[in-house]
Amino acid sequence: GEDFESYPRTLQSDSRMLEAEGTDLLFAPSVQVMYPKPQAEQTRVEVPEISSLLCGATRPGHFLGVSTVVCKLFNMVQPHLALFGEKDFQQLLVIRRMVEDLFLPIEIVGVATVREADGLAMSSRNGYLTADERRRAPALYRVLLQLAEAIRGGNRDFVGLQQQAANTLQQQGLRADYIQIRRASDLAEPQPGDRELVILAAACLGKARLI
Repeated sequence: GEDFESYPRTLQSDSRMLEAEGTDLLFAPSVQVMYPKPQAEQTRVEVPEISSLLCGATRPGHFLGVSTVVCKLFNMVQPHLALFGEKDFQQLLVIRRMVEDLFLPIEIVGVATVREADGLAMSSRNGYLTADERRRAPALYRVLLQLAEAIRGGNRDFVGLQQQAANTLQQQGLRADYIQIRRASDLAEPQPGDRELVILAAACLGKARLI
């Protein structure tokens, strides 16, 4: 339900930062170039199962659009290497699965989330936040840290930890879409003995949906 007409677009400021870093080339094709046909007539690339979980459950079709446009981008650019932020961990896994399944000769590298000084993950959607919401937004990161500490300390009551985290967010004025402890390799529910875990969360604060 997001209004894409009002979505924060930062191409000019991004371009200036890239230029300051010595970037040689910026490829920024228009919507008309990427989607020359109406959406109903477009070829689509779907990564099943993993695309329907978590963000995919509350945003049907979102990862279908992601995998399609990224596949188109890869075919246009023919990269050897592509970097994606771990902030959208599910997106990273969807793209890795797509590249693996379609035998695309591209190395996908996950990049650690870049945060503001108070822990809020950097995102163009932060532009939606009012001053008061911006003050409360870092509560999401604090909850993630608390969950991680509890798990490392041996707590395996994942359902209880998730509910407690959601309650904490609600007290801070954030409405949790989900907060889940999952297996890092495939986002499945963790099983006894699983050691590689990831905590994923999405919460709404005003007009912004923070992940």
